[in-house]
Amino acid sequence: MHLAMEVLSASRRALVAALALTLTACPKSPSRTDSRDDTSGDDTTQNNRPRVEVKQDATANAALAQARTQAQGNPDKKQAAEAYLSVRKAYPATTAGQDALYNAGVLYFESKDYANARKTFNELLFENPLYAQAEDAKHKLAVSAMEVGAYRDAYQTLTSLAERAEGAEKEQLLKEAARAAEGAGLFSQALSSAVKDAGDAQTPEEKTAAVQKVEQLVEGRASFLDIARVQEGLSPSNPAWPVLQFKLARIYYHLRDWTRLEETLQTYLREAPNSTFAPQAKELLARATRRVEVRPRTVAVLLPMTGRYQPIGEAVLRGVKLGLQGSDIELVVKDTQGDVNKTGTAMEQLAFDDGAIAALGPLLVDDTKRAALLAEELQVPLLTLSRQEGITDIGPYVFRNMLTNSAQARAIADYAMNVKGYKRFAVLYPNIPYGVELANEFWDDVVSRGGAVRGAESYSYDQTTFTGEAKRLVGRYYLEDRGDWAEAVRDVQGENITDAYRRRKAMEKAKSGVEPIIDFEGLFIPDDWRRVSLVTPALAVEDIVTNACDPRDLERIRKTTGKKDLKTVTLFGTNQWSSPKGRSGLPELLERGGKFVTCSVYVDGFFVDSQRPATQKFVKTYRDAYKETGRDPGLLEAIGYDSARMVRQVIDKQRPNTRAAMREALAGLKDFDGATGRTSFNDKREADKQLFLLSVDSKGVNEINVDKEKAAVRGSGS
Repeated sequence: MHLAMEVLSASRRALVAALALTLTACPKSPSRTDSRDDTSGDDTTQNNRPRVEVKQDATANAALAQARTQAQGNPDKKQAAEAYLSVRKAYPATTAGQDALYNAGVLYFESKDYANARKTFNELLFENPLYAQAEDAKHKLAVSAMEVGAYRDAYQTLTSLAERAEGAEKEQLLKEAARAAEGAGLFSQALSSAVKDAGDAQTPEEKTAAVQKVEQLVEGRASFLDIARVQEGLSPSNPAWPVLQFKLARIYYHLRDWTRLEETLQTYLREAPNSTFAPQAKELLARATRRVEVRPRTVAVLLPMTGRYQPIGEAVLRGVKLGLQGSDIELVVKDTQGDVNKTGTAMEQLAFDDGAIAALGPLLVDDTKRAALLAEELQVPLLTLSRQEGITDIGPYVFRNMLTNSAQARAIADYAMNVKGYKRFAVLYPNIPYGVELANEFWDDVVSRGGAVRGAESYSYDQTTFTGEAKRLVGRYYLEDRGDWAEAVRDVQGENITDAYRRRKAMEKAKSGVEPIIDFEGLFIPDDWRRVSLVTPALAVEDIVTNACDPRDLERIRKTTGKKDLKTVTLFGTNQWSSPKGRSGLPELLERGGKFVTCSVYVDGFFVDSQRPATQKFVKTYRDAYKETGRDPGLLEAIGYDSARMVRQVIDKQRPNTRAAMREALAGLKDFDGATGRTSFNDKREADKQLFLLSVDSKGVNEINVDKEKAAVRGSGS
């Protein structure tokens, strides 16, 4: 009996895809439909595991999953917290035990039981300060401490968190810290007293001691609000005035409040030109002024040129230099070393010291976040080369030119539905963030276009056999829910076979006769080519025909199977399917996957053998420039080349003299014909371009002329 699965709502669908990350801890439903619809479990990943010696334990994981299920169905959060604590008590030295402790703390916090929340989070952080959710636990611990009147503890925790935070998060933490400090009565009164002592000092020794006390309170103790409150209305004649005024200036510099910074420094230098901090104040004022001094033909690039990520940095830089070849644009290379702090320093240097009108990069996620925040604060146009989704949401000075997961999912869905005419799909994906994210993106896009996802199965990142997943996709795993299987069993039982061997053989024959339920036309596999070459043979075993794009192949399969009505499935993939050439000269995907990967289609951001003129021109230029390496360019080189040429084109044609003008010109870039496609920036400053759709046949990989195929579809009226 066919068990159709209706498309889930967007929120439930996200949970199904995220469930892949906790499948080992969650019980499986014994039906094909349930295996697709199960939305239990939380949305966790394995990227940020605690770095303490705790054990994974299957029994503990199962207990945690059961507690989670109970908690989700229990409106009484305190009772739900007790369910988690029972897991913690039973399995204290396991990762599940620590997760249970954290979840209990969250529930106590949400139910405003701050005393128990504080106790629970204290226990967790004492045992494992490096727990994956330690930052969140510390924040909730601090808020809980405030709510029970432990302001001193709250203040210490909040200020510690604020030191490592940025942007709006940092501002919020500072506000909470100020509240805690005020509640504790810690510094404001002491600072006011020290300032008064400085003004009342009668001897040089008393004056020096009072000013030193003010400096001690200001540096790392008094909050911004305390300092501002004490400084307001204070006479410049007070010996402590320069200390407070310069501290306020440094705070404004950190907050990128340029107007108040300049006003504060100018007042400082006017009222205390000979004070201890005057030279530093002059330098800081000059630095703030230099932020708007631009060298219109200077461009910076932020890349990891040393360290573990050096190869990818060098690849991008080769493309960037090629893109600027023959130009008088000065390129300033900043080595981020894959380090967030060095990235931040590099951004400040290129803005304040180098006068760059724009910057390219970085590549890595954390580096890009830091660079993007600073680009927005310093108002420097930044063309990032990161895959991080949503990075341009940080602000209008942040652009992105890189192949993203969402762009790949859209391209595949568009081709499959608008060109091939498919409406029903399945997804088979690895339970890692990359696989889950792409599964989500593809699912959303298919549903938004009026299609349906009929099945979704996940597998472990290190898995090498896929029999179970293939069986579940076609309804052959949970046979007890199949009406045709039940009928076959009754037929065998009706034969009254007494011999055990013959009975077993009869059951095996009946099982092999159960037809697969192939209710999808396309199967999306967001994984790398090595895994795909292992997955596809398992699909063939379950009679999923994927290599029938040639009518002759289709006829041959009909004769082999004896089935006239064959349901064929097209495999779709991402740029991770791109593989190097093997010994035969064919891509290794094809060498390893053989006939099972032919007729597949995958997407990429660059194709070295493309017939697009701009791509061919780049490939030839690259081969001529770097022929000593003997290597062809890849996506990184092509993205670096196009990004540099985009900036070059804007500078040469529109000649912006300010960063604001550069930003406007870059935002208006349309139809740039590059190696990675004809590119325009959309209203979110994301690079829109037609990606490369690639098909696999027995002779290799070929680019699909999507426009030509779409025209053929329109011409046929389908």
